[in-house]
Amino acid sequence: MAFVTGSTEIRTENPLFCSILANTMLSVVPGISGAGPTPEKTLLTPVLDAELISYGTITSMPVRPNTPTGCPTPASITRAIMELTGLSPLFINGGLVHTPTVPCLDAYGSPGDDPRFGDAVPAADELFKKGKSIGQFLSSISDLLVLGECVPGGTTTSLCVLRGLGYDAFVSSSYIKNPVQMKEEVWRITERRIREGNIRAPIDIVRCCGDPMIAIAAGIATTYSGTLILAGGTQMLSVAAILRGMDLPVPGVATTCYVRDDPSANFAELAEMIGVAVSYVDPDFGELGHSGLARYCIGEVKEGMGAGGAMLLAWLMGYSPEEIRKKILHTVHAYA
Repeated sequence: MAFVTGSTEIRTENPLFCSILANTMLSVVPGISGAGPTPEKTLLTPVLDAELISYGTITSMPVRPNTPTGCPTPASITRAIMELTGLSPLFINGGLVHTPTVPCLDAYGSPGDDPRFGDAVPAADELFKKGKSIGQFLSSISDLLVLGECVPGGTTTSLCVLRGLGYDAFVSSSYIKNPVQMKEEVWRITERRIREGNIRAPIDIVRCCGDPMIAIAAGIATTYSGTLILAGGTQMLSVAAILRGMDLPVPGVATTCYVRDDPSANFAELAEMIGVAVSYVDPDFGELGHSGLARYCIGEVKEGMGAGGAMLLAWLMGYSPEEIRKKILHTVHAYA
């Protein structure tokens, strides 16, 4: 299969990789998110992943960047691409429980609350406006923006946002076995709040049941003047759907083939419903001889921290699939 399928006619002289870091308190619900060794520690994952990408190591605590099964975190893939291309990543603090330990643009957001019990992002409109300001700034320093995210629990908030906008969405998970019933239960309660509150406007849907990343990314998309690629799976489809609901231009999305091929989700169908062009990257991890990376092929992790978009970016910059795979393999071996 081709390394990249989808829209790829993009030229750049000044590319930038940027990722939005945020939390949703849904990630501490046991069993909903696999983006951390324990539910409580999922709140640390954005900070630790940003450290790994920025510094090449996790500095806050003595942990290795692998899941308990030995599957490398997608942040290690993004780190490999930053090393290969020589790019310096930029991070945005969208709303974190723990203070970030790498330099960030700060949107001064708060962590997203559990949408079952009240508004998840009370300041959604304000964060959207801050995203617009950030988009203007990023336009002045780049002509291609690959915008990723790290929000443990974010597939569940995205499910709620997409369903709230009227899409028949089924979302992925970092687990091999998607906790579908848990996510559906969150939606069942959230749907009642949306219906009883007669909530219809896209930004009000984010306020009700989204997370800070969705509001900020949508704001960035409205003002960024170069080419924007939303780097991620279902979570970035929810951003695209918000923009579509506002009758605004919808940027392309880049993700891995592992998200597309998830049988518990309907990513490709959903992208078509929204009307978003998607580039899929197939890094062929099953053929690299690394048992941890091979777990991506059976549905573990799949995507995260803009990894799919980062691989696409390296390819757009002229690096061959062989160079990209070799660098990823070398990097994850170093963390073993």
